[in-house]
Amino acid sequence: MNAWERLFWLWEVLFGITFVATTALILIGDDATVDKTIAILCLVGVGIAYLVRGRGLIKGPDYEDTPWLFVGILMLLLTAATFATTTSSFILFFACPVLYMTLPTKTASILTTIAVLLGPLSSIVRGGLDQPALRILVPMTAILIIFSLLAGRYTTQIIEQSKARAALIEQLKASQAEVSRLSREAGTAAERERMAREIHDTLAQGFTSIVTLTQAIESEMDTDPKAARRHLELAARTARENLAEARAMVAAQGPSALAAGSLEEALRRQVERLTEEAGIEASIEVDGPLPALPMATEVVVLRGAQEALSNIRKHSRATEVSLRLSVVDGRVRLGVTDDGAGFDPAAPTGGFGLAGMRTRAEQVGGIVTLKSEPGAGTKLELEVPA
Repeated sequence: MNAWERLFWLWEVLFGITFVATTALILIGDDATVDKTIAILCLVGVGIAYLVRGRGLIKGPDYEDTPWLFVGILMLLLTAATFATTTSSFILFFACPVLYMTLPTKTASILTTIAVLLGPLSSIVRGGLDQPALRILVPMTAILIIFSLLAGRYTTQIIEQSKARAALIEQLKASQAEVSRLSREAGTAAERERMAREIHDTLAQGFTSIVTLTQAIESEMDTDPKAARRHLELAARTARENLAEARAMVAAQGPSALAAGSLEEALRRQVERLTEEAGIEASIEVDGPLPALPMATEVVVLRGAQEALSNIRKHSRATEVSLRLSVVDGRVRLGVTDDGAGFDPAAPTGGFGLAGMRTRAEQVGGIVTLKSEPGAGTKLELEVPA
């Protein structure tokens, strides 16, 4: 509801006061009873026309469909009332604003000027041009016309501004609703992407390890029971860790590997698992004690190491892998180097891992660099703020 609609009751009060005051002035005037009766009946007609049609037009005018029937009736009744008794012209304090509130400004200005001139014309018709009263009435009429035009334009501007503000408020509300909808959709998409990265970096890699170990167990059961039992223990441990990771994701907690110890310990466990599961000689070097790092930073580093080691296990055919963790100039650096088959970094891989790693790093202000070529191994470096 705009300001004009909230304050419309004041306009209704003005209508009532003007109607009653004009009627009272007519009744106490010196005109003939017949003229008074005609004037009052015309005023009643003005009031009925306003209540039946004009009131709705004022609340919602439609300039594309000018209400000529209402305006014609209003002007006809005003003319009749004013020519019956000049005192009826006091109703113009109500009628002129009605014209401006139901018609385009130019049309309303013309009809307002005509309505104001009805009083002097009535006096001339009744008493001729030699009336002393005309000397006062003519300049007063001119002043009234100017005042009516200015007041009418001001009233029109106020109403239009009020409705424009109301329309703007509705647009803002619609925009806010759209922004909220888009924000929810963006949040949902971001959460889906986060969950996809988490599942890829934890559960999917864990299931891949279990499948690999199961295949090894099948081939070793008859030929090497000792190795089969060792791989069976690794598969069980991997399954338990996957279960812990799944529970951590459901509870929106950090990685279970970090909950059980420090970042360095978690990385060492990842290196040891690579050696146990794939038989790859893997080592880790940590340059000095690490400072206390934010959980977000530790998660990015751990997930980066997991993804790098998973890719080495699945694709590199490497025999040696080394990790190096250091803090230099306020930034944490994780380097992962292998002597595997290598690949062309510019060639599309279609995988999700490296893209997810880069996305994670960018979210905390970090970068991922990759150096590799076919037959020359791979070196990956992840750098994030400490």
